[in-house]
Amino acid sequence: MTDGVYDTCRVRNYQTLLVFLCNLSLSFMRVISNIGVMESVKTRDKVMLFDTIIKNVEIVDGTNEASYHADLAIKQDRIAKIGDLAGFEASKIIDGQGQVLSPGFIDVHTHDDTNVIRYPDCLPKISQGVTTVIVGNCGISASPATLHVAPPDPMNLLGKQEDFKYPTFAEYATAVEQAEPAVNVAALIGHTTLRNNVMDELLREASEDELQAMQTALAQAMAEGALGLSSGLAYASAKQATASEVMRLAEVLAEFGGIYTTHMRTEFEEILSAMEEAFETGLHARVPVVISHLKCAGAGNWGRTVEVLDLLEKTAKHQDVSCDCYPYSASSSTLDLKQVTDDFDIFITWSETKPEYAGQLLADIAKQMDLPLMEAAKAIQPAGAVYHCMDEADVERVLKHKLTMVGSDGLPNDPHPHPRLWGTFPKILNHYCKDRGLFPLEEAVHKMTGMSAKRYNLANRGVIKEGAFADLVLFNKHNVRDTATFESPISVADGIECVFVNGNISYQNKSVANKRFGRFIYRDSKNCS
Repeated sequence: MTDGVYDTCRVRNYQTLLVFLCNLSLSFMRVISNIGVMESVKTRDKVMLFDTIIKNVEIVDGTNEASYHADLAIKQDRIAKIGDLAGFEASKIIDGQGQVLSPGFIDVHTHDDTNVIRYPDCLPKISQGVTTVIVGNCGISASPATLHVAPPDPMNLLGKQEDFKYPTFAEYATAVEQAEPAVNVAALIGHTTLRNNVMDELLREASEDELQAMQTALAQAMAEGALGLSSGLAYASAKQATASEVMRLAEVLAEFGGIYTTHMRTEFEEILSAMEEAFETGLHARVPVVISHLKCAGAGNWGRTVEVLDLLEKTAKHQDVSCDCYPYSASSSTLDLKQVTDDFDIFITWSETKPEYAGQLLADIAKQMDLPLMEAAKAIQPAGAVYHCMDEADVERVLKHKLTMVGSDGLPNDPHPHPRLWGTFPKILNHYCKDRGLFPLEEAVHKMTGMSAKRYNLANRGVIKEGAFADLVLFNKHNVRDTATFESPISVADGIECVFVNGNISYQNKSVANKRFGRFIYRDSKNCS
């Protein structure tokens, strides 16, 4: 073979090798490229795995168990994962900076029935960290209601005649859903509302026909998703209702798994007999009983919470009973002549006949009018009042009890509301938990979340666990405090950093989000499972 031929063959071999190496290089680059694409896809998947991760928080989970430090991830409306999420990404990452993350607070005792529709931002509630309200308490509810005249006392606490436009519970629920309030809403049916629908005169017993009509309306509302029945037997509009009338209405609840809550016939001297009537109603109907805003009212009654709580605890050994309480030693409602006394201060918040006297003590009004206290009270009716009728030691004793939940009982339509409307839940965390040491943080949160959700069968709410609804509040346990006072009651709390409702940021930097995410919670519905 000549050198030329040999050189030519060698060149061809080099070319073949070069082509081979080039092809091998291209193949290797494709592999590397594909790996990069795969990693990119994985990264994108990781980004889309969670909507929000809240990192570096102290979780108080609503179960009364010890707090712990972890991260929490949200996907859509649920808590998706809890633990060390350092290797995960999300569309939104929030550094909790060691603050407390708890379930959103559940206000079990509200009168927000029409306000969640008319004022859906619900600022007085969501600014406290409240994510769910239970309306329809004290025997008064916005539905099922048919009014042809002005609402009677105390239904007037919920609004004016034009605000009662929901003849069925289903229509009310639909109106709430359309309003899209900032908080979740669940509802009781008011006994006084049922009476007002069928009776021409409330200051008497109901007839058999009227009672049957009330039973039918209650059964329909329960079938449409109401939680249960409430009564306000201390008010004149329901005072003449017999124990039998209430028991027969409560019978309707049993087949639906409903609950009975009651503003008892009295919270004054005869409180024990009033409690026994409430417990007998629940026992007869085979339903749970909640005593609303348990208190010992009136100076002559102070200190009696010892025996009141003893009766509650003894009854609880064989019957499903509990109570709610607000953290103040003053009550608030319409001006009730039966509560007019000079034993304690009575502050007038509004008056239809004498509006110029609103914002003053009744005793001072009586002096200006040159009338006895009772006559002055009659002259300014209908009116609203704050009664400084309780002893602080009694309030603490009830709050601390193991069967007590927290409810605000705030009156959102009052022009000068009791500060409980804006301050209840932060006051529990600040004054009673931190300053007074009434209970540890875990127990305080439990009374405002997990206990309440379990009591009212709000499944997968009130607790932090994987799969539960992402109703959450991030707060600074060192700085959280109520700012509402009796003098200046309309004031947002400090230390509530961020509130999530159904997985979405709904309150931050003391402002309600532009979009609202609250839902109507039906009893036994898909929203509760």
